Amino acid sequence: MKLHWSPRSPYVRKVMVVAHELGLADRIDCVRTQAATTKPSAELMLDNPLSKIPTLVLGDGTAIYDSPVICEYLDRLDGASRLFPSRSDERIKALRRQALADGMMDFLILWRGELSRPPEQRSPAHLATYPLKLKAALATLERETADLEQSAWSIGHIAIGCALSYLDFRFAEQNWRQGHPRLSAWYAGFAERPAARATAHVDDS
Repeated sequence: MKLHWSPRSPYVRKVMVVAHELGLADRIDCVRTQAATTKPSAELMLDNPLSKIPTLVLGDGTAIYDSPVICEYLDRLDGASRLFPSRSDERIKALRRQALADGMMDFLILWRGELSRPPEQRSPAHLATYPLKLKAALATLERETADLEQSAWSIGHIAIGCALSYLDFRFAEQNWRQGHPRLSAWYAGFAERPAARATAHVDDS
């Protein structure tokens, strides 16, 4: 399998954490792919017309995207699902957590993009919104940490860990651990997992 990949993308990292957790990492050929929003990649668009990473290309040429779909494909690749619960209530909880974490990644990337603009071109309205979303998301996760600790390891846990690691990677100045002691302790455990250690973000630009 070929994965259009970047060491900076939190969505790619989520896929690779899943691959390592499932023992599939050695079956994936990671291909460094540039996928800037304003500069579509002609090569990537042959596999994904949206020019987005991650995109997984199977041996028969079938392309799978985006990260939630790739993660579920990998989880079912060898028959038995480990990270996507089969029981309805547990599955919905895991998928909701993944959606919250993916949403965090979405607005963190938009936030970083806004800050990369010249000051006179930045949107004050957008820059005022992102911190509010972050505060609300972290408050929700702090409230849910007790249940997160007790739940079986799932795609929801992985997605949350990847969102928090991206927050550290790109927004360390936000000091998100302050005021969120239980979530901070949970994340410390996530960061020590072999799959997390093997997939750390790298700014190679």
